[in-house]
Amino acid sequence: QVQLVESGGGLVQAGGSLRLSCAASGRRFGNYAMGWSRQGPGKEREFVAATTWSGANTVYYADSVKGRFTFSRDGAKNAAYLQMNSLRPEDTAVYYCAVAEKLQRLYVGAPDYWGQGTQVTVSS
Repeated sequence: QVQLVESGGGLVQAGGSLRLSCAASGRRFGNYAMGWSRQGPGKEREFVAATTWSGANTVYYADSVKGRFTFSRDGAKNAAYLQMNSLRPEDTAVYYCAVAEKLQRLYVGAPDYWGQGTQVTVSS
């Protein structure tokens, strides 16, 4: 019954912005690690951003997105978001929302639950 549904992906020009949303249902994930990973063409899946729980002060970002992307969560809505600014062609990937009891599971790409992903394509 657990579902993670991503939305907000699309085609944008380099330098543009997108805001991804993740709606979780079937379980309350406030005490879970939750975040985003991505997989670009011919690349390994990589961690993007996450927090250890919905009210955490510290957000963990990949170096490649730090300063450009902003991750946030809404515990009441059981949701997570990824504001992506200054997008680059190398950001082109399928973006996945993921949830796990342990943050490490998100780092290694083995979440307890994940969504179907949303395609982000950045043109040059």
